[in-house]
Amino acid sequence: MPTTGAPAPGSGGPAAQTYGTAPVSGAAPVSGAAAPGAVQAAGGPAATATPPAGPGVASGQPNLAGAHPSQVVPGLTFGSATPAPPAWPQPAPGTEPGTAAAGPAATGTGATGGTAAQAAEAQPAEPAATAGPTTPAQSDAGAEAAQAAKRRARHAAETGEMPAVPPEEASAVGESAPVSAAPVSAAPMSGAPMSAAPASPAPVSAAPASAAPASGVPASGVPVSPAVATPDTVLPVSAPATGVSTALSAPTMLHSLVRPQTLADVTATEKPADEESTPAEPPQDEAAESAEEKADEKTPDPEQELAAIEWRFHPDTLRELVDDPDLLRDIRDRLTNKLTPANDNPSRARLLSLRAVVSRVLGDLAKALSDAKMALMHAEATGELRRVAIAQARLAHVLQWRGDFAEADQLFEEANSTELPDRLRATMHEHAGKSCYDQGRYIEACNHFEKALELRKVEDPDLMARTELALDAVFRKVAENGWGPYPRNRDEILRVHKPPMPKFDEKVQRWGYVDPSGTTGINAAFADVQPFRDGVAWVRRPESESWELIDEGGLRKIDAKAGWLGVGSFSEGLAWVSRDGMGGWVAIDKTGRVVIPAGFDDVRPFRKGVAAVRRGGWGAVDKTGRVVVPCQFAAFATALTDGRYVDGFTDEGLAIVDNGGRKGVVDKSGKMVVPPVHPALVIHPVAFLIASPSGTWGALDRQGRPLIDPDLASRTAVIEEIDRLLADTKPVL
Repeated sequence: MPTTGAPAPGSGGPAAQTYGTAPVSGAAPVSGAAAPGAVQAAGGPAATATPPAGPGVASGQPNLAGAHPSQVVPGLTFGSATPAPPAWPQPAPGTEPGTAAAGPAATGTGATGGTAAQAAEAQPAEPAATAGPTTPAQSDAGAEAAQAAKRRARHAAETGEMPAVPPEEASAVGESAPVSAAPVSAAPMSGAPMSAAPASPAPVSAAPASAAPASGVPASGVPVSPAVATPDTVLPVSAPATGVSTALSAPTMLHSLVRPQTLADVTATEKPADEESTPAEPPQDEAAESAEEKADEKTPDPEQELAAIEWRFHPDTLRELVDDPDLLRDIRDRLTNKLTPANDNPSRARLLSLRAVVSRVLGDLAKALSDAKMALMHAEATGELRRVAIAQARLAHVLQWRGDFAEADQLFEEANSTELPDRLRATMHEHAGKSCYDQGRYIEACNHFEKALELRKVEDPDLMARTELALDAVFRKVAENGWGPYPRNRDEILRVHKPPMPKFDEKVQRWGYVDPSGTTGINAAFADVQPFRDGVAWVRRPESESWELIDEGGLRKIDAKAGWLGVGSFSEGLAWVSRDGMGGWVAIDKTGRVVIPAGFDDVRPFRKGVAAVRRGGWGAVDKTGRVVVPCQFAAFATALTDGRYVDGFTDEGLAIVDNGGRKGVVDKSGKMVVPPVHPALVIHPVAFLIASPSGTWGALDRQGRPLIDPDLASRTAVIEEIDRLLADTKPVL
């Protein structure tokens, strides 16, 4: 069964409000904030800028003192402007041209009561002082800069945040002196945020200035109570486990820490430069279609954006800290939009399980549980190992956060197949270790963390940092509570039922069965026995040459009178049997009914719904007897990179076939994935290792296409090269 995978804070849009820090009402302006004053014109004398008529904009205004023209916000005038009352301080004597004198902070209200944006629009544009005649290109650049200045002024009035200058506008200022409106320049507001309706809407991706932060004091000065834990959003207590699920008591997300800006912020605030100056509008349907196409181009894919997030973890709970909950909710909504038209099992399994990841991190564990269970159902319908394993691991992670540790540990163990890529197995061990940590099983947790590091053969700084954080947390808990219960083995975690085991009685010289405790389960009365498989076992009495089938209680299921001299163990509800033990093998169920009547010369047990059979040559049949791989190959020779050989098909549904000494790969549907042309072939979790006639090794991808040229000295060298190619992959579980 095959499986399957924020940008650094920038200044391309308004800065998002940080949760956990409170804007203080009435705070003094930041030292060095720009105030109206004289500005050196490009190629002309110093001029006095006109102050805005309305309230000042919020903090974030650039400091123009000594600024080079290429660093000044586009739209600010580098020409003469007539001062307007009230009079603003002029440059102090001795001040060098081009330096803005410090002015008082804006009071927050203007003479006209309008917004800063309205004041900028009402002020007539003045021609800039230039060293030569203005060219048409300069005029166009100036008009665009003026439009940009108006938009920034409106944005500042609405949000209290000064948007950053796009690089292309900044470079335009440095190249020519644009003709623009009067500058919009003021010190930070000291009053309450403005609530007047904006002149025109502008895209805002950050939280509004008046939004209450997650903690601290809001802009109004009224304290906000901390977030209250919900039944779904919980943390493990510090007490060690005693073999059962521990009680949970505290909120998962202690504080929501929001990064200043994300990829979504940048794309959400992008607007075409000519959006407001386009003279003619296209027809409504064409405009809507065009807008939808542009939105699709600018909106990042939610799966890629989720994979790109660099998570941080709480030092005590080892759980993800949410840097931007609004971004995660937006990603979840966009995953839902992708899920709606998806009607195939692979896509629905992937999208549902990713949506479960987002809901889990946000603390919506009920939604996460529902999505994760549905995702696993769709994944199992595909029959692909990696897809099922990833869905199991994501469901296990949700169950862990809910405190359902027994089921979570079982799913983590079932998912972690040796046929999976090492990087994926390492991530599963890491999360299984965190589940053990939550239960107080600290020795077992350390074992998982160590295994994760061992599987990631290439250097992985992120995994090493997370492991160091986890071990620090483990040692703090050990100092308080001790190491906890002794580690469990795989059978204990999976809660595997242990059937009675065969035992020979020396006194009566007969075989019987004993239960796991060592007491007699089935009396010794048989000349020969087989181990229990699938809840039943074949036994042969001294007086008969034929085999009979019994259950774990010793009750007979198939009588010896059926006449089966050759029998195979049951697997997936079916067993191969033969009248003479030499050939003519047929498949029966536990009632003795023949399910596959066609006799085969040789057979192998069913594995994942398929069994290898031989009739002349080797092929394969499914559980209904349908031939899925024609019986035309010399042998099945399925070898894995971990050193194991599989009798037929792997859990992933792949098998290596031998066709006259040349190896190829078929899947359980009968598709020839790799033609049988290679001297040697080994199945790797993400590739196929192939040998050349000269004895060197290379690799094919899972579609049979060349991946690594066959010029490496050994299989080990190829595996190391594959690990290097996969070094940057980060499974999202």
